[in-house]
Amino acid sequence: MSFCHSAAVILLSMRVLPFAWAADASAIDYRVLATSKTSTMEKEMNAAADAGFRFAAVMGGDTSVGGKEVVVVMMKDPAQGDAPKLVYKLLATARTSTMQKEMQQLGDEGFEYKGQTVFESAFGGKEVTVIMEGSSAAGAGRIEYRLLATKRTSTMQKELQQQGEEGFLLLGMTVGKTAVGGSELVSILRKR
Repeated sequence: MSFCHSAAVILLSMRVLPFAWAADASAIDYRVLATSKTSTMEKEMNAAADAGFRFAAVMGGDTSVGGKEVVVVMMKDPAQGDAPKLVYKLLATARTSTMQKEMQQLGDEGFEYKGQTVFESAFGGKEVTVIMEGSSAAGAGRIEYRLLATKRTSTMQKELQQQGEEGFLLLGMTVGKTAVGGSELVSILRKR
């Protein structure tokens, strides 16, 4: 191989490598977490947050291998830069009134609603599950939450309209059978 040929290969390599590094630097990394215990999920989510991941999605139900599980997807996006340290709380209860109280306690500390699902755990039966995210960033203000639960869609329409008139924004809704309430529409709203 001639000197000119070798030099051309080296120069070409030097021009291609930065583009390869740039592509890797913009890649989004995902972690899929699955468990039948909500306490285990909270620990796994916080371990992922310590590694720079943040919440992306949640779903509860039957998986083909794990059975009745809650599945959470966490992601790390380099475009988001260095975010403040995140902390996750996973709330799970068969009683929607308990969920309202627990969400408001976290809302008083500035925790933000991230997602909800209904799933049947091996230990807790059918539970409404809500994921809340807190940050170490200064200035996290109090967030007021409302949880609406009803068996009738017409009732939900009326209750949502009333909450909207008070300035509450709908964040999410699940339809599921909880152990205490039976089949319910569960809507979560917030107001700052």
